[in-house]
Amino acid sequence: MTDIAPLRDFIRAMTRMAEEGASETRWLTEGAALLRGLVADDAWLPDAFAEPGPRYRQYLLHCDPLERFCVVSFVWGPGQRTPIHNHTVWGLVGMLRGEEVSTEMRPGVPMRPGVPMRPGQVDRLRQGEVVAVSADTYDIHVVENALPDRASISIHVYGGNIGAIIRSVFDPETGAQKRFVSGYDNAAVPNLWDRSREMAAA
Repeated sequence: MTDIAPLRDFIRAMTRMAEEGASETRWLTEGAALLRGLVADDAWLPDAFAEPGPRYRQYLLHCDPLERFCVVSFVWGPGQRTPIHNHTVWGLVGMLRGEEVSTEMRPGVPMRPGVPMRPGQVDRLRQGEVVAVSADTYDIHVVENALPDRASISIHVYGGNIGAIIRSVFDPETGAQKRFVSGYDNAAVPNLWDRSREMAAA
């Protein structure tokens, strides 16, 4: 049975930060350090939340009851990628297994309809590494599995309930925006609170 305690401990620490009214800067620094600790070992993720599908999958692992943050596992099969999309909230991405490439996409120049978008910063994320996204700086990107022969899994933390946030996808050739609400690929979340085994062993 998977020992989910690292995820429980991570969520507790993030909840404390939420209770303290953490600023975005603090989320993106202290939160990143916490996420780096979580993705240092991949044994805690239950198999049900690590299954690839015919397209990339987004599994909700936890959503704060007040929707101040959520934790998601993204599972990428070989060759899978997202459309160009934004977030509108801060986010952290930690690589749990495999590798992925995130390419920032910027509006075309001049900024008017019909002008192709341009690539910006490119991050190749390897196991254990963490990067941030922010609505104020680096918010629009496309993400893909960097491995041609196996799945990659990243753990994402967002400053809201990302599956219920109205966002946008973008046409790379014209920059045109389309309304987008991602939802989640699972109907149930992991049981973080069954601590019966550890209590029985105490």
